[in-house]
Amino acid sequence: PHPTPVPAHLNEMLRRLLLLQRRTSRGLPIRGLRSLAHPPRLLGGGILGLGLAGTAWARGWAEAKAETKSESKPERKVEEKATKSVDMAYRMLGNTGLQVSVLSYGFWATFGAKDDLKGDSGVEMAKKCLQAARKGGVNLFDNAEAYGSGRAERIMGEAIRQLRLEDPKLWRRSDILLTTKIFWGGEGVNEAGLSRKHITEGIDAACQRLQTTYVDLVFCHRPDPLTPTETVVRAMTDAVRSGKATAWGTSEWSAQQITEAVWIARQYGLEPPLYEQPQYHMFWRERFEAEYKPLFKGPYNYGTTIWSPLASGLLTGKYNNGIPTGSRLASPGYLWLAKRLQKWRDEGKLGKVKELSHMAQTELRCSMPQLAIAWCLKNENVSTVLLGASKPEQLTENLQAVDVARRLTDEQMEKIDRILGNKPFPYQGYGGEGRRNIKNSL
Repeated sequence: PHPTPVPAHLNEMLRRLLLLQRRTSRGLPIRGLRSLAHPPRLLGGGILGLGLAGTAWARGWAEAKAETKSESKPERKVEEKATKSVDMAYRMLGNTGLQVSVLSYGFWATFGAKDDLKGDSGVEMAKKCLQAARKGGVNLFDNAEAYGSGRAERIMGEAIRQLRLEDPKLWRRSDILLTTKIFWGGEGVNEAGLSRKHITEGIDAACQRLQTTYVDLVFCHRPDPLTPTETVVRAMTDAVRSGKATAWGTSEWSAQQITEAVWIARQYGLEPPLYEQPQYHMFWRERFEAEYKPLFKGPYNYGTTIWSPLASGLLTGKYNNGIPTGSRLASPGYLWLAKRLQKWRDEGKLGKVKELSHMAQTELRCSMPQLAIAWCLKNENVSTVLLGASKPEQLTENLQAVDVARRLTDEQMEKIDRILGNKPFPYQGYGGEGRRNIKNSL
């Protein structure tokens, strides 16, 4: 009698199981599996106790095994390299209920802003960078209406649309977080700021550029001194409750402005801001570590998405001995950053960066950018660190900062503090360190 034909989907299942068995036997990571105590094995007349026996399964297993053996060595190497990903960590973003990867990826000052990162070429490079980030476990992608005058959002939206067609599971909307920031939307007098009109129109326009029906996180890109805080809170409440955003937050607001917005929302039963996007790096610590200290505890439990962990490149170490040809600071549009570099040199900060670079190479076997990012991650009040990169290899290198952060010891963190010499004075408000202590506390 003729043998029973083996369905194609069963052959594919067998082939994948065999590949899985081979990978687990080599100790290689399996994306999407937390643990696998036992590799797949042949159990009598079936696979994994499925109870399907007979010549069809036996022949299918033999065909799958022969198929995997016939794979060329170069293809096998490519596969192993692709699956070797960063062991990404996640934290809760304040009271949003959302888990965010501790490293996230944004388009500030890159796509849509640089001449070689616009149009179709910008979309192609964005796809490579976004794919590298997603493969590394990143789930938050940051943008703003001001980035490249809206071009950054258009490029991100088109790149993700194409990536979702190529890999629907990896890029499913339910597993990624998209952001926008509202303040600078155009040149007109009412195309900027935080009026209800601009917040409403700005979010709608951002969603169109990003090719999505809603954004997960919307930020007030800056405080607006011309719009009452209550107006802002009510407009953002409408955005959240209408489904255009799942939550709203602030960027570069003072602690006073944030608490004002929170308590206005509580007073009137509105939606409070839940997170902040501040600048934070080794030489910019006062606001985050001192002023914001009470915001990280109840009743606020504020989340953070910090930007500029590398101080616009000054903490990369590549400017320790001058400005390299072709670097960002050599460009005409970055004269302001070149002046900051000179100020850092005058203040002795570049000497400290050199010392930290030596520590990174000799003690941690990592790059200076990786150390600077890892240092930010060691602060438990940092929900996620925003990375900016225009090349996938640069992004892949910086994602390794997660592993560096795991290796950083308390003693090494104290050494970094001694080198920097800029640790803020301890917060002395409620819940902080003050001049009064509880007597004989346990």
